Amino acid sequence: MSLQHAVLGFLQYGPRTGYDLKRMFDSSIRHFWPAQQSHIYGALNSLTEKGWASYELVVQTERPNRKVYTISSSGREELQNWLSDPLIDRQIRSPFLIQLFFSGAMEDRDILETLEKRADELRKLVHEYAEGPVTQPTYSADLPKREQFFWYLTLDYGLERLRFDLAWMESAIDKMRAKKYSEGMDGAFNLAKNP
Repeated sequence: MSLQHAVLGFLQYGPRTGYDLKRMFDSSIRHFWPAQQSHIYGALNSLTEKGWASYELVVQTERPNRKVYTISSSGREELQNWLSDPLIDRQIRSPFLIQLFFSGAMEDRDILETLEKRADELRKLVHEYAEGPVTQPTYSADLPKREQFFWYLTLDYGLERLRFDLAWMESAIDKMRAKKYSEGMDGAFNLAKNP
């Protein structure tokens, strides 16, 4: 996914400053696509260079001047083209899975401690997403119900994925406690050849 396209997506709702966009990211899609303020400003610069967005400089006397960005017609066209191009997440990059992959070099108690910490983090995230402010995105209330539906559909995906990750982590902990690694791959896992 392109950060530029995410910024275009937010600009389609109306003119925004870089600060406004950062708040929108944090209150809506940070559970699957976090963005730093500096990256958002970099994306805005690229968008204006490509002609997909423009900005108006708002002069302020007691504060720094603001740039208010607006999506252009070519930006709307680019966003529509991008939205209609089916993207598939082909690669998963997980620092945790790299750690786990090489954990055979550690003592069982250390591996269990790492897995239990990760499970605790996942429980907190499940609670945060199910009960916390992420379930009430600040900007979605101003959107039509159809737009809100898609915002919440992504939140539902994130929550279900976290629940799956937590269930998998708890299963991994159970397997470690039962020393399933001594049974070999066939005894420890049900890796079906056909889905």
